[in-house]
Amino acid sequence: MNVLERIDKIIKTYTTKSLKIAVAESCTGGYVSHMFTNISGASKVFERGIVCYSNQAKIDLLNVERKTLEIHGAVSENVVKQLAYNIRTLSNVDIGIGISGIAGPTGGTPEKPVGTVYIGFSTEEETQANRFDFKADRIMFKKMVLEKIIEHLEQIVKIN
Repeated sequence: MNVLERIDKIIKTYTTKSLKIAVAESCTGGYVSHMFTNISGASKVFERGIVCYSNQAKIDLLNVERKTLEIHGAVSENVVKQLAYNIRTLSNVDIGIGISGIAGPTGGTPEKPVGTVYIGFSTEEETQANRFDFKADRIMFKKMVLEKIIEHLEQIVKIN
């Protein structure tokens, strides 16, 4: 099954379960939102997507704490958890997704090399984030992030 077919299946399954999602995207620049909204019927599930590329946008639009950004940096578990939690609560949805990473080819450090990304998910039960390290160009990096999000959303409702 290709990516759009998998997203379509997520949308249909989430629609029947009355589940809604919202996404706070940094390094993917709206790609995840774009891919979900390519599917007819997405509005029944996809509440909103916010591109918060700059630190100031994270603060202004999603209430990420300035101190967290200063201490941990935008590409961190702490910031992504705030993105996921805050997009969920501000949007009044069931699942919030937060994404922040370094798509490259510049911007990496020894601690956070190019290809580092944190993807967070927030539900009523928990907010968690995972780190991934992708070796890819910018476009493939975004596709790999989307793949991880699709996998997680499929697991939440047990889509095969």
